[in-house]
Amino acid sequence: MIKNSSFFHKKLITWYLRNKRDLPWRSTRNPYFIWLSEIILQQTRVVQGIPYYEKFIKEFPKIEDLAEASEERILKLWQGLGYYSRARNLHFSAKLVAFEYGGIFPTSYKELLNLKGVGDYTASAIASFCYDEVTAVVDGNVYRVLARYFGIDTPINSTKGMQEFKLLAQQLIDSAQPGTYNQAIMEFGATHCLPQNPDCTSCIFNDSCVALSTKMVGLLPVKLKKAKVRKRFFNYIVVRSLDHHTVLQQRTSKGIWRQLFEFPLIESDADMDILELVKDDTYAQLAAELQLESLSLFNEKVIIHKLSHQHLHTRFWIAEAKDISVARAHLDLERIPIEGLHNYAVPVLIENFISEFSVFKI
Repeated sequence: MIKNSSFFHKKLITWYLRNKRDLPWRSTRNPYFIWLSEIILQQTRVVQGIPYYEKFIKEFPKIEDLAEASEERILKLWQGLGYYSRARNLHFSAKLVAFEYGGIFPTSYKELLNLKGVGDYTASAIASFCYDEVTAVVDGNVYRVLARYFGIDTPINSTKGMQEFKLLAQQLIDSAQPGTYNQAIMEFGATHCLPQNPDCTSCIFNDSCVALSTKMVGLLPVKLKKAKVRKRFFNYIVVRSLDHHTVLQQRTSKGIWRQLFEFPLIESDADMDILELVKDDTYAQLAAELQLESLSLFNEKVIIHKLSHQHLHTRFWIAEAKDISVARAHLDLERIPIEGLHNYAVPVLIENFISEFSVFKI
């Protein structure tokens, strides 16, 4: 056991009780609400996540409501948050709890790990916040606080690092109030021990932080370099007919945006001009099937949509057609009124196009 663990967690909790933010999920111990907030906050900033959390608990006040909802409806509400596998895991686990567990949410760290999309951090958070189980959370904020305070340079995204920091966090946790301690250390990292330019002069640990005394604050925590970012080139064909209809297709294969809708897509190895695009076999099939009459580029400047390990270089092309009520079986397209586009769950890249560029005026 670390000698100064009591000093550490008492200081943190005192600071937290004086400085904590008023967040909606901190006023409840309902495991369903806590679980919902934690899934939303995976890969999402708090400010961005709050309106989604409030929207979900308003529409699905009980886990049974979420379980009975359609996946399409959940994906639509999730639209804009990204990492859509989280929404699908949310739905899967809601059905598991509602229909297999009789609506009774798991009550321990070990049981919580059985929920799809719940790993060590989320299980620890729910178990400690709702059930006072003494299990420490380790997220990006916790890694940063511990690495700096103790001067640890083991890479946080290595197997050794994850094990080392988890063990340390478990040794430091306040067994009398584990939920409050976990909230405190995460809050401290999120609002005070910031990744860039932390205010070390007013820090409660400025007389005992190893990183501060050794001038290593800006170098910790250490993280192994990420994999190389993949470049992809997307060409969306936005069809518009004289009777104000368009077509969408649903992504069904594994990978990004599964089950979301998008305009017909032609992916290429590099940026394409109009002459290269019209010679593409996929475009030729689309043009023949929908009797396309003209094609024009909508955005001269390529839109670069950044995902975690890939950057999508995107152009939107406007294709005019007289009548698209012809057979579309070969292309698996859905003909819809243009004004109905907002009813479909689409990637934020498509949503931005629809909203910012006003597809009604294309």
